[in-house]
Amino acid sequence: MVEGGPGEEFISAISGHPFGQVQFTGERFPLSQVKLLAPMLPSKVVAIGRNYAEHAAELGNEVPDEPLIFMKPSTTVIGHGEHIAYPTSLSDRVDYEGELAVVIGRLCREVPVERVKDVIFGYTCANDVTARDLQKKDVQFTRAKGFDTFCPLGPWIQTDLDASDLALTTTVNGEIRQSGRTSQLVNDIPALVAYVSAVMTLIPGDVILTGTPAGVGPLEIGDEVSVGIEGIGTLTNKVVSRD
Repeated sequence: MVEGGPGEEFISAISGHPFGQVQFTGERFPLSQVKLLAPMLPSKVVAIGRNYAEHAAELGNEVPDEPLIFMKPSTTVIGHGEHIAYPTSLSDRVDYEGELAVVIGRLCREVPVERVKDVIFGYTCANDVTARDLQKKDVQFTRAKGFDTFCPLGPWIQTDLDASDLALTTTVNGEIRQSGRTSQLVNDIPALVAYVSAVMTLIPGDVILTGTPAGVGPLEIGDEVSVGIEGIGTLTNKVVSRD
């Protein structure tokens, strides 16, 4: 748990698993003196494509009739402050995609829309990093979306939040590149969780990426990219060369 105002935040340590019984140990550490790991290591990251109409249009695509599902391996996940590794020998265009991530809190399958809130543990910021040239080249998205480090998550999970209308902003080197709201989602969060859980069983810690607003664009080695979501916080990562 994070406490305190900006610049004076403290982390309260817990014992136990965050998806089970937890207790506070009484230890507190200044946020500036700790390294934040990814707040979960999901068994799977289920991502939703073209779920903001303006983003679909900017890439020349139609909004699909049903949610477009693709997967990112668990090995893509990194935390706040870790480096995005640009695979320069394999891709000439790597893009940022700021997104709201839904974190599942309990084993579930075929969840009705009206019960979705019961299976959500919380929300965090995500960056669905994408090798755009490979996405255009390949028939499906696995290679473009699946490189190690291509799914930054964090900085933490916000468990008490109404996520239906939150501001989302992506910056690169301090310059705003994306600005949207979760109320612009074509398929909202209850619809997405119900749809995905009708296909596959979700387990605690699994993540659903809800889609990215318009404004996606390329990253260069040395860039610092941040995804900030109202009520959650800001996820920041630097881009380095993998090769």
